Formats: sequence, C-alpha cells, structure tokens
Amino acid sequence: MGPVDLRKKAAAEALGTALLLATVVGSGIMGERLAGGNVAIALLANTVATGAGLVALILTFGPVSGAHFNPAVTLADAWQGGVRWRDVPVYVAAQVLGAFAGVAVAHAMFGEAVFSASRHVRAGAPQLFSEVVATFGLLAVIWGCVRRRPAAVPFAVGAYITAAYWFTSSTSFANPAVTLARAASDTFAGIRPVDAPGFVGAQLVGAAAATALFKWLVPPAPSAGAAPEARPERDPEVS
Repeated sequence: MGPVDLRKKAAAEALGTALLLATVVGSGIMGERLAGGNVAIALLANTVATGAGLVALILTFGPVSGAHFNPAVTLADAWQGGVRWRDVPVYVAAQVLGAFAGVAVAHAMFGEAVFSASRHVRAGAPQLFSEVVATFGLLAVIWGCVRRRPAAVPFAVGAYITAAYWFTSSTSFANPAVTLARAASDTFAGIRPVDAPGFVGAQLVGAAAATALFKWLVPPAPSAGAAPEARPERDPEVS
C-alpha cells in the first residue's frame, strides 16, 4: 500500500475523533438518564461504551491515519519519527475540530444545546496527578504494544481506557482534544473550561514521560528495512 494522502489522514483523524466524542458524551448522557441518580452505574455505562468504541474506531481508522485521535499521541509519535513535524498541525487541528463536532452530534441526538459550558468541577492536585498517570499509562500501552505486538494495540488501548476510567480520580481523559471539547458539554462527561488547561498540561507531561521511558525500555527496531512495528505512523494509536 502506498503513502496515504495527508487530506485523507486528516479526514480520518477528524471523523474518528468526532465518533469518539459522540461515544463518550452520548453514553454519558444516556447512562445518567437511565441510572436514576446512581453515579456508579452511569460511569459504568460510560466506561463500557468508550472502551468498546475505541477498539472499533482504532481498527477502522488505523490503516489510514494511525488512529491517534489525540494530540498527545501525535506529538509523541512525531518525536519518535512516526509522523512528520510539518504534518502535526494538520493532525491536531483535525482532532480538535472533530472532537467539537462529536460533542455537537451527541448533544443533537439527546436534545441538548449544541454547545454549553460545563459546570462539572474537576480541579485539584489529585485530579491533575491522575491525568499525568492516565496519559503516561496510555502512551506506555501504545509504545509497548506497537513495538512488539502491533495487532494488539486497538484491544490494549480499549482495555486500558476502560480500566483507567475507574482507577483514576479524573476518570482518565488522557487526551487534550477530548478535554477541550468536553469543556463545551454541560453533561455527565463535561469538565469546567477553567479546569481544562491544567488537564491538558498534565496530559502532555504524562505523554512525554512515557515516550522518553519507552524509548529506552522498548526501543524501536532499526529504521533500515523497518518492520511494520517499527513505523508508528502506520500503527493504530489513540485516546
């Protein structure tokens, strides 16, 4: 298969991120409406839908763009040579625009305002640290699998995010584009706009730490005659 046109990659990133946000926000609304005030049940519904959706979306869009759906993943991949730095702004713009589009789609499906500033407080050092941990774990899973078992990446990422919803106090956003878009959703999955910058900063720290560690711990194969697992641009990556 020859190189994929950047426009197709951008379209895949935008559409995949939009569907991811529609899944996250839509399942949050549905879960909250059906749970009768039981937050644990609402979170469980949100978790299962998100994890399952991630697996499906990575399998679908991975062969086109790598299925990053996440600026932190794109930056980490560029750092490791998987994406050209000049393509990074296109990837990130597509992800952010797609994320907001996905929020709008979810709101439309459930009769909510297209966008509304979230009032869901997610502040404090424990939640920021949780985002460092959540994003570190996500990139650790991606790098560990993509360099040794690339076919397992969609399932490993879906499983990790499903778990991280529950073992982190922040419910594992682990994605700057997702964070910004969820600030425009005054629903179960939302985050106050004032809390979003701290989450984004923590996510970038976690992604950088994991990428630096795994460059030493599980180094990529030599670039000459590279096998598929040595070329992150072709591998499905998310969150």
